Amino acid sequence: MFESVRNAWRIPDLRRKLFFTLFALLIYRFGANIPVPGIDQNTLVSIFNSTMQNTIFGMQNMLSGGALSQGTIFALSIQPYINASIIMQLLTIGIPALERMQKEGGEEGKKKIAAITRYVTVALALLLGFAYYTMLRNQMGVVGEGAWTAIIIILTFTAGSAFIMWLGEQITEFGIGNGISIILFASIVSRGASLVNSMYTLIFPAPIENEAGEMVAQASQWWVVVLALVGVMLLVVFVVFITNAERRLPVQYAKRVVGRRMYGGQSTHLPLKVNMSGVMPIIFAQSIASFPATIAMFFGAGDSINSWFGQNSVLYSVVYFLLIIAFSYFYTSIQFNPVEIANNLKQNGGSIPGFRQGKPTSDFIKKVLGKITLFGALFLGVIAVLPTVTGAIFNVSSLALGGTSILIVVGVALETVKAIEAQMVMRSYKGFLE
Repeated sequence: MFESVRNAWRIPDLRRKLFFTLFALLIYRFGANIPVPGIDQNTLVSIFNSTMQNTIFGMQNMLSGGALSQGTIFALSIQPYINASIIMQLLTIGIPALERMQKEGGEEGKKKIAAITRYVTVALALLLGFAYYTMLRNQMGVVGEGAWTAIIIILTFTAGSAFIMWLGEQITEFGIGNGISIILFASIVSRGASLVNSMYTLIFPAPIENEAGEMVAQASQWWVVVLALVGVMLLVVFVVFITNAERRLPVQYAKRVVGRRMYGGQSTHLPLKVNMSGVMPIIFAQSIASFPATIAMFFGAGDSINSWFGQNSVLYSVVYFLLIIAFSYFYTSIQFNPVEIANNLKQNGGSIPGFRQGKPTSDFIKKVLGKITLFGALFLGVIAVLPTVTGAIFNVSSLALGGTSILIVVGVALETVKAIEAQMVMRSYKGFLE
C-alpha cells in the first residue's frame, strides 16, 4: 500500500488527485467539529455514553466518527446516502422501468439513477434530521425550545448530509477512489485518538478513592492492551486474505469466424468473490438487532432491555450472527444473478467445461455461489461477533464495534490502493510495471 502511494506521489497528475482528496477530507473533518446552534453538546455526549451505546444511534455515531454524539453539522454523515443507495438497488430490481433505465440507458441512464438517488438522499436526510431532533427534544436540556430552533437544527442536519454527498462525488471525480467510501474511512479512523486514550487508561489507570477517603492506585491492565493489539493485527491479516479471496470458475470460449477473422478459442475464468456482499450485511443486521434497545430507550425501558438484549449479551450475539448470515444470502442474490451470467456466457459462445450451456451452467454457478456465500457469511459473522465477545470477556466496551470498523477500514484501503494502481497502469508508469 505505502509503496503504491509513494510511486503515485512521483506522478504530477496523481499527486494533484491525492492533494485534492486530502483537502476534501480536511474540509469534512473541519465540518464534523462545528456544533449545530441550539444543542447542548456536553449534555448530549453524556446521554450518548450512558443510554445510547446499544441503540441504532450508537452504530450511526460510529459511522459518523462521533459527530452524531456531538451534534455537529455533519451529524448524519453519509448514512442518508447509503440508505438511499440501498433503496435504489432494491427498487431497481422490483421496478422494471428502473431496471431498463439502468441496463439499457447507458451513461444517460446511470446519470438519471444517480439524480434520483440524490433526491432520495435529501428526503431521507430531512426525515432522519426530524427524527433526531425529536429524540433530542425528548431529552431534557439538550435542545432549545421553539419552532425556529427546530427548523434550524433539522435544515442544518439536512444541508450537512447533502454537502457530504456532494463532497464524496467530487472526490470520486477529481480525487482518488470512491469518495463516499473514503469519507466513511476517515470517519472511523478519526476515532483512533479516543481508542488510544482508552488504551492509555488501561495501562496507566487513574487512582480511585476508597471508603476511608484515601486515593488508591488501580492495577494496570497492560496485558489487555497487548492482547487487543495482537488480535487486531491478526484480524486485519484475516480480513485482507478473505477480501481478496475468490473462487475462479474456468470458462472456455468456442472458436467462431467473423468475416475473414477467427475469434474466441481462449480460456479464461469467472471470478466469484468469497465476501461478495462486503460490509452491508453487518450494517443491516446491526440496525435490526439494535431495534429493541432503540424502541426501549424512547419508552424509558432501556436498562431492562439492555440487561438481556444489550450488545454484550448472549442473546444479542446469537441473533446478530444469524441476521448477518441471512442478509449475506439476501444481498448476494441481489448483486449476482446466475441465470443472467449463464445467458451472457451462452450468447458470447462461452461455457464452463463439463456443463452444458443454459440451465446446467446456471445451476452449477448457483451451487458454487451458495457454498462460498456461506463461507463469506460465516466470516462476516465471526468478524462482527468476535470483538463483542472479547469485549464482554475483558469488560472493554470500546471493542463492541471493532469488527465492523476494521472490515470497513481494510476494505476501503484495499479499494483505494487498487484505484491508485489502476491510475498508474493507465499512465504506463514504468517504475510500477517493472
